[in-house]
Order: sequence, then structure tokens, then C-alpha cells
Amino acid sequence: MIRAMRKNGAILALAALLSTGLVAITDSLTKETIAEQQRIQLLKVLNQVVPESLHDNEMATSCTLVTNPSLGTPEPMPVYIATKEGKPTAMAVEAIAPDGYNGAIKVLVGVDTNNTVLGVRVLSHNETPGLGDKIDLNVSDWVLSFSGKTLESKDDKRWAVYKDGGQFDQFTGATITPRAVVNAARKAAWYAMQNKETIVRQPKNCGGES
Repeated sequence: MIRAMRKNGAILALAALLSTGLVAITDSLTKETIAEQQRIQLLKVLNQVVPESLHDNEMATSCTLVTNPSLGTPEPMPVYIATKEGKPTAMAVEAIAPDGYNGAIKVLVGVDTNNTVLGVRVLSHNETPGLGDKIDLNVSDWVLSFSGKTLESKDDKRWAVYKDGGQFDQFTGATITPRAVVNAARKAAWYAMQNKETIVRQPKNCGGES
């Protein structure tokens, strides 16, 4: 009996060791592929909020970290700098809308050096399918309504949903979600506009450049 138990224990230990090794090998083999896919997806979204005609650099690697309450989180957030022939032309700021209906919503806001909002995209969210998820470009084109907008002040009243007297549409039965995105985009855009000169001088410390 004891011999059998020892034998079975050894077999289980070997199986566990082999499983751990297989997981480690799989992780090693797929890590680079996953990282490359993430880079491609990031480039795709960056080129949506900052048109390729405005830059000749790879924005994903021209990145600096900033910390400001306007971005909806105490954590450092990436800002991607667009340049053309070495001169800054625009930037894309990641920010958090902490007050989504089902939790935080991460957005990316593109702003050019003339203080025009080039575009906004939702990077992640947990909003209700069929209602709040219309903030996602894969579901509706609502988020395209930000393109070409300007900000006259930090509290520009136009930057609100219709229900609050603003210029952005809301969703039937889901006003909380678009309101959260509009507010986050407004705050991030104003932050970028007011701090662009400081931001472009910061070290590129989050996208692979030194």
C-alpha cells in the first residue's frame, strides 16, 4: 500500500512538473506574438485619433507618462506624441472616466497643436451590451462626434450630452455612460491643450524610447 502511494505520488509530481514546464514554454513562445499584436492594435487606434497625415513618427514609441487629476486617476497615464519632420503636431492622451455605469471607462483623446480635438476612442469598458456599449466604435459611430470639436474653457458647457444642455447625443436609457465619456474627453483634451509644451519636453519613458 505504502509503495503504491509513493508511486502514485511520484507520478503526480512528474505530471505537475511537466504541466508547469509546458505552461512556461507556451508563455515564452506566445509572449512576443501577443506583444506584437498589442503594438499593432495600439498603432491602429492611435492613427484613428491622430491621422497619419499629421505625423511621420511611430507614435506608439514616442510616449511619455503624465500624472494629473484631470485624467481621472492618480496613476501615471501615457501620452503619445505625434511629430512631422521633427516638429510636434498633435498628441493622444489616455484617460479614465471613473463614473461609467458599470465602472471605469478608458478613453484615448487626440488633440492637435491648434487645440482641435482630432478624435476620441474608447479603449476598454464594461458597459451594458445594447445600451452603454454604443460608446464603442465597433457598436455605433457615436464616438466619431468628437472629431473636429474645440474647447473654449475648462468647463465649456457645450461639452455635455443633450440632456445637460450640450452638443453630444445620449443613449435612450443609458445617459450615464455617454455623460461619463464626454466629461473624461473634455478634461483630457483641456489638460493636453494647456500643457502641450511641457508634455512634449518630457522624457519618452513609456514606449520603448530613452
